[in-house]
Amino acid sequence: MPVGPSLSYVGGPTALIEWSGARLLTDPTLDPAGTEYATPAYTLRKTMGPALGADALLPLDAVLLSHDHHFDNLDHAGRRLLSQAGRVFTTTEGAARIGREPGLAPWQTASLDTSSGTPLRVTATPARHGPSHADRGPVIGFVVEGPGGAIYLSGDTVWYEGVAEVAARFRVRSAVLFMGAARVAAAGDWPLTFTGEDAVSAARAFAGAAIVPLHFEGWAHFSESRAQIERAFATAGLADRLRWPPPGIPIRI
Repeated sequence: MPVGPSLSYVGGPTALIEWSGARLLTDPTLDPAGTEYATPAYTLRKTMGPALGADALLPLDAVLLSHDHHFDNLDHAGRRLLSQAGRVFTTTEGAARIGREPGLAPWQTASLDTSSGTPLRVTATPARHGPSHADRGPVIGFVVEGPGGAIYLSGDTVWYEGVAEVAARFRVRSAVLFMGAARVAAAGDWPLTFTGEDAVSAARAFAGAAIVPLHFEGWAHFSESRAQIERAFATAGLADRLRWPPPGIPIRI
């Protein structure tokens, strides 16, 4: 039978996915705990360091970078790592800034060769980083298809019709959702990533898929904890769909 992907949780939005001989890293954030990132509008603070360092993550066939313009998705050490990745898949705007291969617009697809000889198919998916009137984008998510099925990586998004369209187009075995209900004062009192209730809506749309939470801890601007996410799923009768990845230990997804 085909062997599906494994995921090793690094911290925040960062996870190492190994599949069909390929190693892919999501949104690299590898700076130590306590690092602060000042912007003209606000300061972000990292509260947890990575469970795995750069040496443990290399070699990398590809980075799946939902967006490059927020430090909690690409910090200083993560940016340095990009030059050591075989490929970087990101937004068209981010690709121009990073200076790598052309970026992907939503629904565009690329093929990633693997050592197994079976390529992975990477499709960029729509994402909306906050309410429609205060979108912090541009951002994309990804669907990665390989032996055994497809996985969905949401990137920084809220629940909206674009995510529902992903669920309608793809049969997904695991949905890796960026949660935590991130909030910054510059955007008002609006969640910029999945709330627990958003994630429940996504779980219902991705019927039967395992739900793997990422980006719910490790930064001071998250407004919902693991306990609140668990409570939302329990109330909805979907607690058995959650798969919490332990730091640094690979799990099958």
